[in-house]
Amino acid sequence: MPQSLAVSAPRHNRALADAIVDTVREPLVVLDQDLRVVSASRSFYRDFGGVPASTEGRLFYELADGQWKIPALRRLLEEVIPRHRTVEAYEIEHEFAVGGRRTLLLNAREVIDDAHPRSALLLAIEDVTARRASEREKEHLLQEKERLLQEKEMLLEEMRHRIANSLQIIASILMLKARTVQSEETRHHLEDAHQRVMSVATVQEQLRVTGFGETIQIAPYLKTLTERLAKSMISDERAIVVVVEAGPGTAVSSDAVSIGLIVTELLINAVKHAFPGDRSGTITVSYAAEGAGWRLSVADDGVGRERKDGSLPVTGLGTSIIEALVRQFDAHLDVASGPQGMTVTVIRDAPPAR
Repeated sequence: MPQSLAVSAPRHNRALADAIVDTVREPLVVLDQDLRVVSASRSFYRDFGGVPASTEGRLFYELADGQWKIPALRRLLEEVIPRHRTVEAYEIEHEFAVGGRRTLLLNAREVIDDAHPRSALLLAIEDVTARRASEREKEHLLQEKERLLQEKEMLLEEMRHRIANSLQIIASILMLKARTVQSEETRHHLEDAHQRVMSVATVQEQLRVTGFGETIQIAPYLKTLTERLAKSMISDERAIVVVVEAGPGTAVSSDAVSIGLIVTELLINAVKHAFPGDRSGTITVSYAAEGAGWRLSVADDGVGRERKDGSLPVTGLGTSIIEALVRQFDAHLDVASGPQGMTVTVIRDAPPAR
């Protein structure tokens, strides 16, 4: 090989290496075996200061008045890298003369040329200061959100507790008044109001452990609710059984409240009117999801009751409550009554597809 070509080849290789280093977007430094700077990318000078004339050939720790004299970095270069030959995403945090306090990720690889005994070290530096600050801010916001949610739950629990106490007080006052009035009609209305306040308290108590807007399973909810209602409305002397037949289905807690109130009012009507005297019987509460809609019914095998077509046979506060709740759901009622008993069904059709 001509001598000119032999001399120019190393220069050509060095120029090629420098060009490659300069194309890397992240700061990149090439160090020799003694950890002196062979070359550095333009992005390194841009982010950390310095110029090639005062950088190349110097120990990496001496650059920029010793700002790279970082114990963790020195350990990485002098101990870790010779043993493992490569390091990925090694994080350090340090105060720099340019840019202040920074968080850096270091990626290093030892490059060995079989033709030469000395090796080189490639050190890539990624500044993740902004990313870590963003992550810390996100973590702070998540913690603050969690704190606010816990505070909200505490306030909701306190509100539920106060509501439950208030309902109990109102119910006690109504019952006290019912026992002292002389008018039989007034006593009937007060007892009726007492029963409805207690039913609302029962529904509220069933949903006490559920957060506002959370989804609950309807079947266990109705079973527990009807058990509590039956215990409070049906005396031990009366042989009236309440059965729940509910398939899988869910509802948000606000809808479950309305469903519970509908069931409560229909149970009250059935207990009061379907089984006169000491008559025994069964009240069946059914729930079935139908696509995005559902069907809820309360059926009894009592005496049946006279009614107008499509309407509830009993008028008054309970009927008004049921009809208002059905309108709230944008649902409709289906009432069937005869000698074998009465069935009231609330049908909520699936909303039309958009």
